[in-house]
Amino acid sequence: MAGLLAAALTASLAAGCTTSDERRDDGRGRTSPLSSSNEGGGGNESRANSASVLAVKIDNARAARPHTGLNAADVVYVEQVEGGLSRLMAVYATKLPKAIGPVRSARESDLELLRQFNRPTLAFSGAQGKLLPLIDNAPLQAVTPGNAADAYFRGKYRRSPHNLYLRPHRLMASAPGAHALTTGFRFGAAPAGGKATTSQTVRYFAARYTFTWSESRHRWLVAMDGKAAATTDGKRVAAGTVVVQYVKVRKSAFHDSLGKNTPFTETVGSGKARVLRDGRAYDVNWKRPKATDGTTFTTKDGKRVNFQHGQVWVVYANAS
Repeated sequence: MAGLLAAALTASLAAGCTTSDERRDDGRGRTSPLSSSNEGGGGNESRANSASVLAVKIDNARAARPHTGLNAADVVYVEQVEGGLSRLMAVYATKLPKAIGPVRSARESDLELLRQFNRPTLAFSGAQGKLLPLIDNAPLQAVTPGNAADAYFRGKYRRSPHNLYLRPHRLMASAPGAHALTTGFRFGAAPAGGKATTSQTVRYFAARYTFTWSESRHRWLVAMDGKAAATTDGKRVAAGTVVVQYVKVRKSAFHDSLGKNTPFTETVGSGKARVLRDGRAYDVNWKRPKATDGTTFTTKDGKRVNFQHGQVWVVYANAS
């Protein structure tokens, strides 16, 4: 299946075509139909801020897997959404893949999380109607099928809404570089101590993530809902560092189309976290004083915790 999807995505990129299924993304917000032509599609005036990161909201329903372009992300954030499910926000700064997706809708928590970057570009499809004005007023550049149709395409072998993909090179000519990753993360030698750990699982009500240490690859292999995570090119999803960050998750003022409340994940403040690197687990403290700050992680004696080089996964878990 992964090989078939990879071939299908390659063909779609080469042909520059979309399917005729153009339903709205989970019934949320205002969206414009995708252009049937990729030349001069609507919204060509909307392009990415080339000096800052590209953040893409990625569908994580079972029907949306395997993902495309996920291994190229520098940071992958895991957020809780309605019904105990999860959604990913992948952040790209050092390289851009040919395609990313499937792309899905934004949430209120995204706006606070993205304040740490300088006018980032947020690629998403749809949002709750009352949230759209907040996105419009946020210090970011929103890129959707409605204002940059030529940057998106529909894959042929999945049903909507799990078949919308982004061509990031139609937004920016090249990746902005590591300097744009103003996350507060620091990379280097491992801290002293820690506990030898082979596996860590984080559970939401209707989603489960397991990170298993691979000594041969020197990476944490990712599994979702009990199944090994791979991308459409057949490669395993693996992280150099995994952060399980314990945060307050409260009800927001927004609901989905079925009336389920949208959780708000508070990423400003302080609390506890577990950092996984090099086959060891470190119980640490996290702090992010204000939204425009990155997040720092420190040991009990106040020393900064270095991450392993490579992709970082940050999984937000409820502290209560």
